[in-house]
Amino acid sequence: MTSESGGPRCERGAGDAAEHPAPTDSEPLRRFAGIWCRAVHPLAATTMTPEAFEEYLLPLAHRLSDALRSSPFDTEAAYGVGAALVDAQCTEPEALPAILGVIDAHLVSCSTPAAPSRQPSAEPGHQPPADEEARARCVRLQHALAAGFVRELRKRERDEQAAISRAALAARTEAEKALHTSEAKFQAVFEGAVIGVGIAGLDGEVLVVNDAMARMFGGMDFFRPGRNVTEFVHPDDVPGAHELYRELVSGERDHFRIEKPHYRDDGSELWTNLTVTLLRDSSGAPQYQLALAEDITEHRRLRERLRYEATHDELTGLPNRPLFLERLDQVLAAGDDADRFGVCYLDLDGFKAVNDSLGHIVGDRLLKAVAERLQGCVNAPAELIARVGGDEFLALVTGPAAQADGAALARRMLAALAEPVRVEGRELRVRASIGVVDGRAGEIGRAEVLRSADITMYRAKAAGGNRYEIADADSNARVIARHSLTNGLPSALEKGEFFIEYQPLVRLTDGTVRGAEALVRWLHPVHGVLGPDQFIPLAEDTGLIVPLGRWVLEQAARQAREWRDADDEGGEPLRVNVNLSPCQLSHPTLVSDTVAVLENAGLCPSALCLEVTENDLIGADESALRPLRQLADLGVDIALDDFGTGYSNLSYLRRLPVSTLKLDRSFTRGMQRAPADPVDVKIVEGIVSLAHTLDLAVTVEGVETAVQAEHLRGLGCDTGQGWYYARPGPPERLHTLALADAS
Repeated sequence: MTSESGGPRCERGAGDAAEHPAPTDSEPLRRFAGIWCRAVHPLAATTMTPEAFEEYLLPLAHRLSDALRSSPFDTEAAYGVGAALVDAQCTEPEALPAILGVIDAHLVSCSTPAAPSRQPSAEPGHQPPADEEARARCVRLQHALAAGFVRELRKRERDEQAAISRAALAARTEAEKALHTSEAKFQAVFEGAVIGVGIAGLDGEVLVVNDAMARMFGGMDFFRPGRNVTEFVHPDDVPGAHELYRELVSGERDHFRIEKPHYRDDGSELWTNLTVTLLRDSSGAPQYQLALAEDITEHRRLRERLRYEATHDELTGLPNRPLFLERLDQVLAAGDDADRFGVCYLDLDGFKAVNDSLGHIVGDRLLKAVAERLQGCVNAPAELIARVGGDEFLALVTGPAAQADGAALARRMLAALAEPVRVEGRELRVRASIGVVDGRAGEIGRAEVLRSADITMYRAKAAGGNRYEIADADSNARVIARHSLTNGLPSALEKGEFFIEYQPLVRLTDGTVRGAEALVRWLHPVHGVLGPDQFIPLAEDTGLIVPLGRWVLEQAARQAREWRDADDEGGEPLRVNVNLSPCQLSHPTLVSDTVAVLENAGLCPSALCLEVTENDLIGADESALRPLRQLADLGVDIALDDFGTGYSNLSYLRRLPVSTLKLDRSFTRGMQRAPADPVDVKIVEGIVSLAHTLDLAVTVEGVETAVQAEHLRGLGCDTGQGWYYARPGPPERLHTLALADAS
């Protein structure tokens, strides 16, 4: 059977500790019980002496220590400890925080490994939990103890309320009998009641109250002559309280019971469990109303404190995720006339680096400072800031202008974090990415709101961070599609969804095919054929580029061997070009993998050209260039792809192990028509001259017209590649290609 809080129900009472005598005392736990006694005994209503109370606590300390080190871990014992503390009259509001504080500060240190576990479920050779695990267990034991404490307290309240109800029934019976027979007998019952009792007329005028009722409200002066119960209305009265009262005095109901607040004359607040019963005369006609009241102010405060702790972040004091979601659900469940709402999802940029480099203590202090600044950005009752994760915060705004207000709040939050935060003598700069979503109740659900905010926040991060983005359906769809592709990449290689197309490399002097570049494609089951620009960056981010690149290299080498075997005339073998990503360049098995692929395909190294982008080699040291040098020494050609798009420090060409420059298409667009752009002509002419001086071949990308091809041939470029000759296609087309400028 489970409790209301979700834990196992504990039926054990004050005798529980006595029924489980303490085993042989260990000094640390004896010391823990003494500390516990000194902290709690002054706050408890127990009649035990401090010495007796310490002996009462000792077996409870053993139970908590055993539970802390038990395997498997079980919090059931802590529920029973909480109930046992209530049985020991530790019910004052200040007692529970003191109990939890001692456990938090001393339980782990006093549960030493030297004290053997007495849990029968412990496995042989069980070792005490590590410090971090022990702290986490200790927190869970505190929660379970508090739940057991509150559950037992509620049970006691229910028992007391049942007694009150029985007393009320007895009082009603006796009151009616006294009114009908003897005023003296009624007065004895009335004055002897331990709960507040009052009688009023049907018009609400207070006729008489007993001493217990007067004490609750601060004295008999509160019920001065002429006082009417309608004056006891409170802003926090439960909805429908007035209707219940109207039905009672009109005779439509015989009684009602509510939990109600009141203001005393001094302005302080009193909470009562109030039962109001209709008294009838001998003919059954309504005559008086009888009120029975129990003071529950302290119990109410305890519940409110526990509620606060359950709905607020312990570190920052901000509302936590459950409270934020509760408020968001309330907004989303509003009627058709509800105002719009906006949600801001804020995530700190680079916070993990602060924790890793400076430690969690500095990280926690930084989070507290950030929370304080963000809370300062809230300037309206309709705005709420919550901490929902490690360095994640959610903000909620409501009102007709929620979209504009949400963006304005995001700007205020970024501005508030612009100034460095000083922590332990260090100035830490704080950056944040924020996603802003707005909508109207009934048009969007909670899950969709949070997902859209999350996606939009990551769009802000992808754009460089320290900014906010507004949710956009098309942008979110692209992010979701990117996520879908990323998730599908690993299985795509296993399922054979990738294939290769080849685009010919044409010798400009005679128009013959010199070789082809291998271009990988993804035949996606949903999105169709995807080009490399749509999935290669994802493969690099996920690390799949290494196995995918090896697969492309294997397929291209095998295809080059097939071309060579199909050449009956024994002409110059076709060379195949394969692109290398930065991840492949830095992978330790690049050279061995390439050699193995060539050997397995039976392909000469000179028939393979590996293309590396210029930006990947800028600033590369000798260790980074070593794999390329080894491959070049084996006879593999190395081409510098996209030449001219980087910083183009031409002096570094002398130390790179490259044999070919692939000139970026941006330099040759001006030659697509006559007359050619003279600036482009001069640039290409200079690059070709320099390359040939360094004994490097020049390949031009993006050849699209005959005029362009003629200009490039005249400038001395060696090979060309582009749609003028052929689009990428299947390998069997390569030998049958009708070249546009062949003569």
